[in-house]
Amino acid sequence: MQWQQQTCLLTGATGGIGQAIAQALANKGVRLILQGRSESRLQALSRSLPGEHKILVADITTIQGREKICSMAELNAISMLINNAGVGQFSLLEDTEETVIVDTLEANLLAPILLTQALLPVLQKTNQRQVIPSYLVNIGSAFGSIGFAGQSIYCASKFGLRGFTEALYRELADTNVHVSYFAPRATATSINSDQAMAMNNALGNHVDSPEDVAQALIQQLEKGHARQFVGFPETLFVKINGAFPHIADKALLKKLPIIKRFLRPKKDVEHTTQEVLS
Repeated sequence: MQWQQQTCLLTGATGGIGQAIAQALANKGVRLILQGRSESRLQALSRSLPGEHKILVADITTIQGREKICSMAELNAISMLINNAGVGQFSLLEDTEETVIVDTLEANLLAPILLTQALLPVLQKTNQRQVIPSYLVNIGSAFGSIGFAGQSIYCASKFGLRGFTEALYRELADTNVHVSYFAPRATATSINSDQAMAMNNALGNHVDSPEDVAQALIQQLEKGHARQFVGFPETLFVKINGAFPHIADKALLKKLPIIKRFLRPKKDVEHTTQEVLS
């Protein structure tokens, strides 16, 4: 991996995982274009990193935002795109407002697809010019392989992103664009509400630090793996759910009373779409 030859566009750069990824890449000598919606937070992040980097204030969920991103990406001949921006959702489907459903699917699935489509020519042109591989990484989730109660819309978005990434990996297998899917488990960031974190604690779920997640991504890129699932026993449960879903059904049914304890009644529901977009 020729890190110092890479120019990376990182979306959702000021989120918990985004900041950790930015730090890890900057430490490797990667030049970064840090995208987000808060100029002050982007500037603070850029100042904290070694090297010279650029910030990009834009919203990936709008046509205007994506056009702005594409213009800067082409101008700087990016060789790496990391689709990290996204939002979370923690509520029963019956308590989930339509706007939350639309916003979650748009941020986590539709926007990364459209941004990737727009930037593929840039990635392909870059590796032709420099005769080095270019990289596309979609940041998914363990819940992109495991349907989990209380997060049906989030799961739908990440299942979709995983399918998109897998299909694109096979579509571009005869090119120099390396496509990867990276799936962290629960991570200590603001995308998880206090309720969700309390539920993880009650269930005994492991929660990783953003820094550990970023290092796992670095290792994936260095090893050239197309898929990376972070953490045990989650990696095993992903395989069990894929091969023997009825076993996963029974295991998660036992946890359902605990999960529902942390989901507010309909009249008191407060959806958690904490942003990693800015």
